[in-house]
Amino acid sequence: MEIRIGIANTARELNFESAQSADAVAQAVTTALESGQSAVSFVDVKGNTYIVPTAGIAFIEVGTEESRRVGFVA
Repeated sequence: MEIRIGIANTARELNFESAQSADAVAQAVTTALESGQSAVSFVDVKGNTYIVPTAGIAFIEVGTEESRRVGFVA
């Protein structure tokens, strides 16, 4: 699924594909914010790790888990 993170005072967004479920991503962010952690980390499908400071998170958009359709719609 695609994850898009907006970071405060930054013109660009962080976009990456993750193998985690939408619920797992939402739970990780909620837990980090409620417990006062300074950062939350994510791992993409290529194995890269992204560490995002919780104080700078403007928004997080979690895409759907359905596969993309290819082809023309009649």
